[in-house]
Amino acid sequence: MQRVKSLPLGQILRQFLREEGLETPLNEYRAVSCWNEVMGEMVARYTTNVTIRNGILYVSLRNPSLRQNLLMNRSQIVQKINAHVGAQIVQNIVFK
Repeated sequence: MQRVKSLPLGQILRQFLREEGLETPLNEYRAVSCWNEVMGEMVARYTTNVTIRNGILYVSLRNPSLRQNLLMNRSQIVQKINAHVGAQIVQNIVFK
């Protein structure tokens, strides 16, 4: 009987998702769903809609002064979200 090389389940799942083209949509979902956790309760309170398309995260805000503050910290926010997701999914953020 020949022994088959065993792989960790996580590695098998990542490989399957990559082969089926599901890795990017899953990571995009993670980036959108982690917005409230990464940014905190105060920012989440003023956020009305978060979507992602083509590597750009679109965030709708109700507070203009908060929008201006987040614009100045855009690159740090991108880094935090990508670190939380574990992949380079978000390249830019547009605040509406």
